[in-house]
Amino acid sequence: MDSFVTRNFESKSSKNNRLKGILFIFTGLIVIAAIVKVNSQQLINPVIESHALSVKEIKTEKNKGIPIAELKEKVNNEINTAEGTYSVYFYDLITGDNFGINEELILTAASVNKIPILAALYYYAEKGVIDLDKMITLQASDIQDYGTGSIRYDKPGTSYSIKTLARLMMEKSDNTAAYLLASEIIGLSEIQKLAEDWGMSQTNINDNKSSVRDIFSVLNKMYKGEITSPELTLEMLGFMDDSDFEDRIPKGIPPNITVIHKTGNEVGNVHDTGIIDLPDRPYYLGVMTTDITNEEETKKKIARISQIVFSEVASL
Repeated sequence: MDSFVTRNFESKSSKNNRLKGILFIFTGLIVIAAIVKVNSQQLINPVIESHALSVKEIKTEKNKGIPIAELKEKVNNEINTAEGTYSVYFYDLITGDNFGINEELILTAASVNKIPILAALYYYAEKGVIDLDKMITLQASDIQDYGTGSIRYDKPGTSYSIKTLARLMMEKSDNTAAYLLASEIIGLSEIQKLAEDWGMSQTNINDNKSSVRDIFSVLNKMYKGEITSPELTLEMLGFMDDSDFEDRIPKGIPPNITVIHKTGNEVGNVHDTGIIDLPDRPYYLGVMTTDITNEEETKKKIARISQIVFSEVASL
């Protein structure tokens, strides 16, 4: 009541000052409300923060189409100077622009098959079927004594959480971890069924066969958050953006750009497939090869293809 009386006997100057104060407070409240709204949206959809998991959320004016014919010709020219056979698939996640070169060629997937294994693991984790914190004790029969990874050097009886096995499978390309997850924890038949549900019609998990276009099918779903929950999606993709094998697709891209990918090596085969998380313009690039005798030169060639593609996309 006192404030009401005081307000009615204020001088004109005082009234003006008070009006300015009210306007200042009102403006401040509007700003605070806007900040709260933005923060609440980030809490509802936190996946954009580190990976653009849902391309529907990307707001961009960079929707100019890529000159696909020219880009394909440039990549073809690079392949024509290489040994062996190359299978390439490119897909712009914003515009849908794409091209393929032998993209439906079924090849030995090597460690690229660890991508659908990881996806299946996190699919079942979200369903509550698999507990990622469960400890698994290594048995002598579990050890895969070949290729990459360090678990094979551990003594039987060593224990790992399922989550740690997933991380080692992707970051270190650990073959024993992959074996445990695929054969003992998930089941090859379950992974195969999910792979087919995800559109991987050319993939045989048991025979380790796939195509560069099939790998796009599962990676695209992983990236867009269609496999598991937003929180688990971030964790899953986080195992794929900084591995021990950054000598192919990432080598052709500036180091500040995130590349979510998986390499693969087998006798005669050198691969790399991934999503380049270019701000406002993420895209998939997969390169799989066969009949290779010079592994190091093939890695350099894949890096060169990656550089060509990145330069074209980033220039738009």
